[in-house]
Amino acid sequence: MKPLVLVMRTSPQQRLDLSPLVPHRLAGKTTAEIGKLELQTGRQRVSVADVFRLSGSDTTHIRIEGATDRLDQIGQEMSGGEIVVEGDVGNQAGRLMRGGRVIVKGNAGHWTASGMRNGYVEIAGSVGDRLGGPLAGETAGMRGGVALVRGDVGERASDRLRRGTIIVEGRAGAHAGSRMIAGTLVLRGRAGRLPGYLMRRGTIVLAAGCDELSPTFVDCGVHDLVAMRLMAAFIKRHSAAAAAAFRLPLRRFAGDMAVLGKGEIFAAAA
Repeated sequence: MKPLVLVMRTSPQQRLDLSPLVPHRLAGKTTAEIGKLELQTGRQRVSVADVFRLSGSDTTHIRIEGATDRLDQIGQEMSGGEIVVEGDVGNQAGRLMRGGRVIVKGNAGHWTASGMRNGYVEIAGSVGDRLGGPLAGETAGMRGGVALVRGDVGERASDRLRRGTIIVEGRAGAHAGSRMIAGTLVLRGRAGRLPGYLMRRGTIVLAAGCDELSPTFVDCGVHDLVAMRLMAAFIKRHSAAAAAAFRLPLRRFAGDMAVLGKGEIFAAAA
């Protein structure tokens, strides 16, 4: 069977919720039935067929072509299969994922991989604020899986990260790893001010350092840890460039001592 392909007819006039277009929700549906599904966000009623030309029938492999940043919640709550997007996507791509793969060959908006529990999200371009972070009122952000960003990320990447791994090959904005509960954040590019702000547990690796480190982190010296070599082997499966950071001498900082203080930041030793 050929993958289900959705080619955008024209850029939508309103933001669209694409959360219905995930493999487990489309299983058993014909192309005609998929075309009748509503993509409801604004007050105007819009169906899939109004926005996309459809072809193919394999709903476990979905391809979206000509995508724009008005397409929100792509891959939300998906439990398996694969979604490949040619173009940019909007907010909350990969939110609450439980499995499968979302590959975006462009940029993504805010809250990418928010609340993700398992699976894999890869963004070829850059990402907005709060990568892997929670929405308002939620107590935890990403809770498992792997999120990889080839470009830059905005502020508060991995905010309240609970579990899982976030890898960023570009630069990161201020407060990366803020309020982390556990999990791992690897930044190949330089980070902005105060990474790890109020983190309780977890690990942050800063390959290129940061603009300013909070004084509530304690310098523990330069280390060569076996655990870091094991982590490098895992990271290399997704990003050889980010894994190279683990070959550098790394200085460990414990913190944030303003809260529980069981987290750690590893930065390239001067």
